[in-house]
Formats: sequence, structure tokens, C-alpha cells
Amino acid sequence: MTIGSAGEHTWRYRMWQHLRATYDGPFGIVGPRETLHDKATDSADSYEYADPDFPRGHLAGWGEGWHHLTPLISDAVRASRADVLLVSLGLIDLGFYTNAVQTAENVRAFVAGARGANPRVAAVFLPVIPNTRAESDVPFAAEVVRFNELLAKTVADLDEQSSPLLMASVPDSYDIRLDTYDGTHPNASGEHKLAAAFADAMHQAWDVGEPYTA
Repeated sequence: MTIGSAGEHTWRYRMWQHLRATYDGPFGIVGPRETLHDKATDSADSYEYADPDFPRGHLAGWGEGWHHLTPLISDAVRASRADVLLVSLGLIDLGFYTNAVQTAENVRAFVAGARGANPRVAAVFLPVIPNTRAESDVPFAAEVVRFNELLAKTVADLDEQSSPLLMASVPDSYDIRLDTYDGTHPNASGEHKLAAAFADAMHQAWDVGEPYTA
């Protein structure tokens, strides 16, 4: 979802373009990782960005979720001096590693780890987005719905004035037949819609940039 594949853009790239066009101030895209996923070799070692000028820093991994990144977030925030986190996780967790309740516990640990490194860190969280498995696997679909409910509750519970947390909203128009290339991973249209989810949440709550336009 977030790391992207060799030769392709990502919602991170669309967000970067949006901020460059609408945010009246300096900002940086940071993170300890720089590579993309290489579908040809099934490895995360590609540097073939569609736009070589796009800042490479991120903390994403192909097939990684809250289960994997929660133990890493404290060091990542501390090392990169990140002060705003944009988080899209959960699909892989619910599919393979943890149920909705366990995943929500990882969300709490993730926030605690991030705040341990930067007590004033802010974050925007995206719900698990529509995907093909949720259409065909009823128990999995129920876990997605349950987790998204728990995620919203957790974000509300943990929100603080000095370290604000936001929930983004996946646009109602998001359609896995039109906005993904395989029923799960976003194509260009989907990338714009996910970037818009983050951008609009930050604009509405924090007056960052302007409403998203592709």
C-alpha cells in the first residue's frame, strides 16, 4: 500500500506533490528506509522510483503491518526526528498475524512508542481500505469492520492536545475495481484517493495545506 513497487508512484508521492503545491512552509519526507518493492525479484531492494526527485525516506515494508512496525517506531521517530506520522496499516495483520483486538493493542503500543521518542508527535491513521479478500471472505470482512471500529475508538481515546491523533476517512467513491490494479493495491486513481484522505484530514483539523485536488 505504502512502500510501492518499482517504477510506480504511491500515495506518498501524491501527498508530496500536494504539499509542495499547497503547504506554505518547509517540510521534509523522512524515514529510515528508502527502497521500493521489486515485483520481479519479490524483494524490497529497488530504487527505481518513477520520479527520481521524490524523497525516498519512509518506514514501510511489503507484507508488513502493525505487528512488524510497532517495535520499530520509537527508534524510527527518534532517528528521523519525525513530528507527523501518516499511517496506513492493518490489512496484512488481520489477514495473517493478529485479530482485530490484538491489532488494536498494537496500535496502542505503536502510539506509546512514537510518543516515547517524541512526546509531541502527531499522527493520522487510515482505516483498513476496501480489498478483494473482504469481498469473498466473510470472517475476514468482519475482522476488518471490527478493527476499523476499534481503531477509531483507540485514536479517540489516545488523542491529546500536545500529541494530536486523527482518523482519516477512505472516500466513499473508493472502488477496488476502479482504484486498484489487483483488488487490493491502489493504482493511480486509488493513490490520489488515499492521499486525499490524509490531506483532507490534516487540512480540516490542523489547517495544513489545502483540500486535495488531483
